Amino acid sequence: MTAADVARRALPLLDLTSLEASDTDEKIRALCARATTPAGHVAAVCVYPRFVALSKAALAGTGVRVATVVNFPAGGTDVAAAEAETRAAVAAGADEIDVVLPYAAFAAGDTGTTERMLRAVRAACAGRLLKVIHETGALPDAATIRAAAELSVACGADFLKTSTGKRSPAATPDATRILLEVSKAHGGRLGVKPAGGIRDTGTAGAYLAIADDVQGRGWVSPGTFRFGASGLLDALLADLGHGAGAARPAGY
Repeated sequence: MTAADVARRALPLLDLTSLEASDTDEKIRALCARATTPAGHVAAVCVYPRFVALSKAALAGTGVRVATVVNFPAGGTDVAAAEAETRAAVAAGADEIDVVLPYAAFAAGDTGTTERMLRAVRAACAGRLLKVIHETGALPDAATIRAAAELSVACGADFLKTSTGKRSPAATPDATRILLEVSKAHGGRLGVKPAGGIRDTGTAGAYLAIADDVQGRGWVSPGTFRFGASGLLDALLADLGHGAGAARPAGY
């Protein structure tokens, strides 16, 4: 499979992301403009809640969804605050909610707070896609990652996501495989989203190969697999022959 083949497959799976304290209306408008490309549109843009309404207006009629984050990035334990943040985001028009699981509390054995938060956020975004961010790089071992993912499933998650992208390591092949295995154990009905550190076509292709290995070729689609990335789009477009960077090395 060529780099262009991989790029063509990966581009519609991208959640084009900007989650920086310095984000402005102008920056988010520019992000939304990039979401539709000569090679097709990305799956979603992912922005802070204060930019949801702006993004919805900018993307109207494009088919690009608007995702936002709650309990982000700290993964705190304030259930009421996460629920209120979710309700406000939904009221502003968010199509998808990416909630950070209280990973430190969970790793310390506090499954009760984690469950209450996930169930509260699930109820607050009924009818919207719910992605649970597990911050896998901060969890101590594979067994804890798997247990957190299973709890997310039990609480109504639609997607299992690796990372906020604010900690290192972010997405890793091993953590992504665990989330894919949990999804497969539940009939493949849950999506999986590796996020953070995926910047070139070769890396995207490696993650797609893991998804194909676990779930079977044909499972991956924008409804089941996403990439959370801010820098990946330029690399994909370059490998598809679009943009100023088209002649640079593909990284694949």
